[in-house]
Amino acid sequence: MTALFRRKSRVVIALLLATLLYLLVGFVPEKGDVLWGFVFVHDSYDWSKSKIFHPVSEYTPLPTGQPRSLPPVQYAFEKDESAEGIAREEVLASRRGEVKDAFVKSWNSYKNVGFGYDELLPVTGKGRDVPGFGGWGATLIDSLPTLWIMGLREEFYNAAAAAVTIDYSETSDTSCNYFETTIRHLGGLLGAYDLSGETALLQKAIELGDMLYMAYDTPNRMPGFWLDFQEAKTGVQMAGYHDPSAAVASSSLEFSRLSQLTGDNKYYDAINRVTQVLDEWQNKTMLPGMWPTYFDLASMRLDGDRSFTVGALADSLYEYLPKTFALLGGLEPVYEKLYRGAMETVIENMLFRPKLPDQKDILFPGNVYVTDNGPRLTAESQHLSCFVGGMFGLGAKLFQIPEHMDLAEKLTKACVWAYESMPTGIMPEIFSLIDCPDLEACEWNEDEWQIVGGADLPRGFKSTRDPRYLLRPEAIESVFLMYRMTGKDEYQDMAWDMFQAIRKATETDIAFSSIQSVRMTDTVKMDAMESFWLAETLRYFYLIFSPPDLVNLDEFVLNTEAHPLRRPLPNVP
Repeated sequence: MTALFRRKSRVVIALLLATLLYLLVGFVPEKGDVLWGFVFVHDSYDWSKSKIFHPVSEYTPLPTGQPRSLPPVQYAFEKDESAEGIAREEVLASRRGEVKDAFVKSWNSYKNVGFGYDELLPVTGKGRDVPGFGGWGATLIDSLPTLWIMGLREEFYNAAAAAVTIDYSETSDTSCNYFETTIRHLGGLLGAYDLSGETALLQKAIELGDMLYMAYDTPNRMPGFWLDFQEAKTGVQMAGYHDPSAAVASSSLEFSRLSQLTGDNKYYDAINRVTQVLDEWQNKTMLPGMWPTYFDLASMRLDGDRSFTVGALADSLYEYLPKTFALLGGLEPVYEKLYRGAMETVIENMLFRPKLPDQKDILFPGNVYVTDNGPRLTAESQHLSCFVGGMFGLGAKLFQIPEHMDLAEKLTKACVWAYESMPTGIMPEIFSLIDCPDLEACEWNEDEWQIVGGADLPRGFKSTRDPRYLLRPEAIESVFLMYRMTGKDEYQDMAWDMFQAIRKATETDIAFSSIQSVRMTDTVKMDAMESFWLAETLRYFYLIFSPPDLVNLDEFVLNTEAHPLRRPLPNVP
């Protein structure tokens, strides 16, 4: 925990001033109002004035011109005034209230241990800082947009008052995880600003953005996994030889939005250079169309790794392709090109259909290793890859590829099926299945199952290599997106079943906890609650039961931590 947050008096003063303002004006500001008067603490080290050892002669500017009128992403919902429609709304309001209760329970317990901690330990009730997270209150920042979305205005402004006192230059860590700091902290501050209009949050985002920008001050302007503060100050940073692809190639949303809001092209220039590398290497990797799990950006070669996945270590690289296209108003066509090429390879090489007794028409993404004889698919999937259904849906809408929407439904419903298959009603972290020869239906073989199947597992499963549930959001993320894109009520009902199962299996006396195994109904709590529980999982559950104009998908893009970034629209300043 940083020295700033050990000095609780600074936070207390900020909270008291915020409370005083409420008393003076007599009300909490409504949505769209701006609450001024926060105590703002500037970072003790001004990264915007730090020496750049590998300067850029000319920044690549944001794409110019009026944003294109892109195809609508969100379904054209109509209000149902019938008795049945009114009754449905009452049910949804009740469900929404129960999700909000779960959030408030978790938030209050976190708040009670102190905003300075990254996470709450939901069994013992203690606070915890995560190595590489800087001790800057990850749950505090990650939760800001959720507080706004749920209408918890007083809590939002109290949390914002604490957020703008964070000194991102003050930490006991010598380096920070560049990717996680970008998606959770920078994304959280930008999302909170885009929702509330509170300029103090944007100013804090700029300070943090200037620090994170230093990750690109390397000889070839490529970032590494870690941002080492002393190396950044002395000009000895280098890109990595073996860094997860998602970690170094998933900042396009946050940095593009920062350039849009500030008019400073340096942030966009930084991520655009990584996008150019993706473009250059897309068809020269060991599996043309996709990029390997690990990047050697030090040597600027992406053909040394033979493993490929859309799951852990690579996921958000692919997720950000259609989303960045939308955030840039469709003015940068390279993101559509990259998406189309990657998804063609995914469909051809990575998707598989599980072999099931009822021949259920669902699909999962697996993992591919390229041998000397060609690509070899392993029918192992994971909770992290459940975002893929929503990604295919976004691609289908934005790029008008109808067949991708069909795939999106099958991929999303596969994760729902995996939830339903386990005794707790929750899917495991990593699992393997018996797969069909191709994406068409195949006959169930009981004899095969008796030989290779998991004897104590539902039919179709071979094993659960990692049976934990870590409060992850990826399945409900796709279910939410599919509801908003198709308008089908069935996705809301799927979500409710999922929420009830998660609540039952993970709830503790003070919050909710990761569990050791989804295969046991008498769950063992792991005393862990990552910030994405409040930032993503509960946010998606709340939004799927909310009126569809709350965070409209034609007005916002959600980053990989579910932080809503406002899309520039045609003829809208």
